[in-house]
Amino acid sequence: MKARRSLEVWKMGIVNYLEALKLQEKLFAGRKAGVVPDLVLSLQHPPTYTLGKRRTRHNLLVPESDLTRIGAELHYTERGGDITFHGPRQAVLYPILSLREIGFGARKYVEGLESVMIEVAASHGVKARPGRAGETGVWVGDRKIGAVGVRISSGITCHGLALNIDPELDYFKHIVPCGIADKEVTSLRRETNAELPADEVIHEQLIRCLARTFYFDDIKFKQDLPKFS
Repeated sequence: MKARRSLEVWKMGIVNYLEALKLQEKLFAGRKAGVVPDLVLSLQHPPTYTLGKRRTRHNLLVPESDLTRIGAELHYTERGGDITFHGPRQAVLYPILSLREIGFGARKYVEGLESVMIEVAASHGVKARPGRAGETGVWVGDRKIGAVGVRISSGITCHGLALNIDPELDYFKHIVPCGIADKEVTSLRRETNAELPADEVIHEQLIRCLARTFYFDDIKFKQDLPKFS
């Protein structure tokens, strides 16, 4: 009989970006060493801009010294992708997974993350699509609703996806989102005529869809931080 595959989920609420990044790095190393299982961090961030490993600083449209005035931080990461924004009412999932055990390559994994957001958007009456040539993430027409930025090393993933539920979209005016000029950013709230459920419900929808997409049989929700050496 084939062994059941479990996915641990750590529901963390609103977490400072740098704290979450440090935790990801520890879990990433722990997953490589085989001392932590496949898991997902489910959270939101205070207003934060992040740059990927290409360091496209020119796509930040305001001086870094102005970020404190607008209530945002800037952090540099080793994920793929360009500059993006994270903030309250944006659902963020950081999967720490072994792609070798799942049987996915990098491209298929990214497409899987996109499909998760597309499926959840559809459940709220929003028809989204994956990016076309020169685009990244998930779109509603020519408006971006979800971002994907991942790091993969030795078949282990970190970073992940961010779906806009109802964030303050004015923050995106201070950047060229994901390096794609002349395109709008949108949200589930902006695109739907229906009342949205609580953010926590949408987080759980993303988690359950992600588990199905990557062939996990059950989900274990955790309340305490993971233990690893």
